[in-house]
Parts: sequence; C-alpha cells; structure tokens
Amino acid sequence: MLQQILRDMYIDPELLAELNEEQKQILFYKMREEQLRRWKEREEKARMEEAVLRKTARHKQSNGKHVQWLRGKDGEVWVWVMGEAPGDKPYEQISEELIAEQARQQAQKEAEELWRQKEAEITKKFRDAMAQEKARIVAEKWKIETEDRKAAKVEEEKIQEELKKREEEERQKGEEQIRQQEEIRAKELYLSLKQAQQHSQHSDDDQEWEEQLRRSKAADEERSHKARRARDEYRRQSLRAIQKGRVAGLSNLFQGTSLNNDQEIKLNNNSASPLLNIWERPSRPFSRDVIVRWFKEEQIPRRAGFERNTNRIAQWFHGIISRQEAEELLMNKSEGTFLVRVSEKIWGYALSYRQQSGFKHFLVDASGDFYSFLGVDPNRHATLTDLIDFHKEEIITSSGGELLLEPCGQQKNPPDYSPLFE
Repeated sequence: MLQQILRDMYIDPELLAELNEEQKQILFYKMREEQLRRWKEREEKARMEEAVLRKTARHKQSNGKHVQWLRGKDGEVWVWVMGEAPGDKPYEQISEELIAEQARQQAQKEAEELWRQKEAEITKKFRDAMAQEKARIVAEKWKIETEDRKAAKVEEEKIQEELKKREEEERQKGEEQIRQQEEIRAKELYLSLKQAQQHSQHSDDDQEWEEQLRRSKAADEERSHKARRARDEYRRQSLRAIQKGRVAGLSNLFQGTSLNNDQEIKLNNNSASPLLNIWERPSRPFSRDVIVRWFKEEQIPRRAGFERNTNRIAQWFHGIISRQEAEELLMNKSEGTFLVRVSEKIWGYALSYRQQSGFKHFLVDASGDFYSFLGVDPNRHATLTDLIDFHKEEIITSSGGELLLEPCGQQKNPPDYSPLFE
C-alpha cells in the first residue's frame, strides 16, 4: 500500500481521513523524500539532454551560418539586468529623482498660476493709476493753464515713464517673490510626497508583508518541527526493531514458522489450492463481500487474528466494524486498551487505541507479505500477532507513547468476526 502511494504520489481522501496526525506527517515526509529523489533524477536527465543539445548545436554551427551570443567572464550568455550593471542608477536614486521632478513640475504649475494673478493685479493697479493721473490733469485744466503746451506734454510723458518704471519694478519684485515661493513650494511638495511614500510603504506594504512573513515563518517552523519528529520517529522505530531482531520480510521469517498441513486444513476448509489460482485481489476493497473473501483467501492461511501457537481467536481481534463502533467498545475502558478491526479502506486492519483524552486509530497495511503500520512504523512483522506483541513492549509513536496494555474483547454473541470464519 505504501509503495503504491509513493508510486502514484496520491492518497485517497477517505484513506487519508483514517490516518492520525502523526501518520500523516510521516507519510508526508516519505512522499517528500520520493519527490526529491524524482527531482534529482529529472535534473540529471535534463542536464545530460542539455549537454547533448549543446554538442549538437556546436556541430551544426561549425557547418554553416549561426548566431553567436556575447558571453561573459563565466562563459555563459551575457545578460544585462537594469540596475545591476556599472553606471546604472540604484532604485532609490531613480525614485528620489522622480519625486523631485514631480514636485518641481507641480510647484512650477502653481507658480505660473500665481504669476498670472499677480500680473493681472499689477496691470490693473497701474492702469488705474494712469487713469487717475489723467483725470487729475483734465480736472485741474493743467494744460489750459500752462502757457507752454509743449512743457505740459513733456511733463505728461515724464509722469508716464515714472509710472512705467514703477510698474516694471513692481513686476520684477513680483517675479522674484513668485520664484521664491515656487522653490519653497517645490521643497514642501517633495517632502510631502516623500513622507506619503514612506508612510504608505510602512503602513500598508510593510505591515502586510511583515504579517505574511510572520505567518510564513511560523508555518515553516511548524512543518520543520513535524518533519523532525517524523524523522526521529522513523529512526527510533528502525533502531528499536534492529535491536529486537524483528525486522525482516515474510519470506525470511516464515521459514521457521510455517504451518503444517493439518493446521492449514483446519484454518481453511474451503480450499487447499494455491491462492493465485482461485483469487485475484482488486486494487482496493469496494464491498464487505470482497473483504470477507480477501480475509478467507489471504489472511486465514497467515493466521491473522489467531493467538500465537493456538487455534483460538485473539481477544483483541474484531471483524468489519466501523470507527464509531470501535470507540463505543473502548468508551469505558482504561488508557492502553486496544482492539484490531478489519479495515474497509485498505487491504489491512485498523488498530483502535484508548488514550486518556480520547481515541487513536492506526492503519495496518497487510497488502504485501508483511504487516506494518501505514505511515508510522517502518518495522515489518511476519504476522499480525507479531506486530501486536512488539508494541506491547515498544511504543507506537514517541509523541503519544502508546503501549498496547489491555485487549478489548467481544460484547456481542455471536462475535462480530463470525462472518470471516464461516
């Protein structure tokens, strides 16, 4: 089952729901290892293909027209990245210049508007002054009373020149004031735009980025912690099994524990012919009848559910019951009580365990020639009883510390496993 999951890189959602958090994390760790192995294999293949293509390209270039790329010191195609080449302005400088230019243009626009208003005021002021002076001359009949009309004309021109001179001085003074105001306004606008940019970056982008970064770091730390726990659990279980001397395939372990012919006949009265001639297992269980057939054809000959060295059904063994039914049986039991039920999700079993704060369920893969926990325990056991006895002494996971202390027996008559042995 595990080999099939790693081969397809896919696990059925219903099967995934049956796994607890520890099993999910270890299964993820193994799938990630497989992904890395495939990635390295693909990268090596791509590297070799690229080397062949380069060799072919060089051969073609030597035989005809070709395009030759400019190459850098490292021998690769030379690429220019804006901002990284010598002489390129850094982003901060470009940003400063853009802000300054924007402020200058805005201040110039405002200064032009102010100058139009100022110019209109000056023109109106001296036009009114000229009109008033002429009115005064006319009112006083200055020209009539003066004997020399030419002197009057000169006096009038003198007054006009004086007014024009004062108007020009007023204009120059106004232009200087507008220019100073433009410079001050440009600085104010520059500082305002700069502060707005900094405030926007800090209040919006930086705050959002910092929050995303914090969440990302927290998630990475959590995944890293779970991955370390999964690796430690994997190594611990492997080391324990090696120390116990119980890691082996069924093909090796069954050499000293094979059943005699009389026991095989008692355990399987339906047929004594080879399994492959009468039974072809589907890819997954899809009905109770198929599961019962699988158990009779494959599991009874392997003494699944039997006590060691006897023909009695083990107290912890149950039939095809649901997770809810298993939890009801374990409800009033003490911590460490357990049962093994035939799974409807995989070719194997589910071990239901009573802990202090609730229940745990572990899938047991029996699709190969061994028994092992799916995603948790890398140890392979020759029989289902070997797996149960092993974890009476060794915990299932280091985080949960599960030891199989007390089997949970039957509460129904006939037992819920009776359809499996009929």
